[in-house]
Amino acid sequence: MVCGGFTCSRNALSSLNVVYMLVGLLLIGVAAWGKGFGIVSSIHIIGGVIAVGVFLLLISIVGLIGAINHHQVLLFFYMVILFLVFIIQFGVSCSCLAINRGQQEQLLNTSWGHLSNQTRVELETRLDCCGLLNDTLSMGQFRMDYANCTAVCKAKNQCYTCGDKMLQHSQEALQILGGVGLFFSFTEILGVWLAVRYRNQKDPRANPSAFL
Repeated sequence: MVCGGFTCSRNALSSLNVVYMLVGLLLIGVAAWGKGFGIVSSIHIIGGVIAVGVFLLLISIVGLIGAINHHQVLLFFYMVILFLVFIIQFGVSCSCLAINRGQQEQLLNTSWGHLSNQTRVELETRLDCCGLLNDTLSMGQFRMDYANCTAVCKAKNQCYTCGDKMLQHSQEALQILGGVGLFFSFTEILGVWLAVRYRNQKDPRANPSAFL
């Protein structure tokens, strides 16, 4: 049976907005986890994902209220804003999937250079690592950071570089955010279509002369 009735459209739109709430919370949570690794927060795409997650969470609440009450004005703004969120989310998700390891290393090197020595030591202690990246381009900086490092792993002579640790977690975060965001961005087109259809349907409980 095709879902074409008023009640079915309302239930479908309400359910879709509940899913959007969960997706928004997931995007915010994973992005916040990625930003929790200090220097990873320098990847501005992750900040963009948090913004998209907040907007998606807020617009899903508006859509849910509009769907339950069949509120014409709320549904109209819901359609417009959700389409804008789709465009932004699609672009941000593609960016998350497109950024490669070399670009991430460049961002980390730039951000690491702006950190004070005390901040670097605190970050090394928190992540239990020493130095950023042990490569030929930053060998002098790495040796200086390793000499100042006070992480526990240094006493055991079993330290990973902080860059490797942060790149691992940032790559995981970017892949999750990009995949989830890209997949659910297409469902937002379905949400816009459902809202347009539901907005133009007649509420059988309402006064017939009051329709539109």
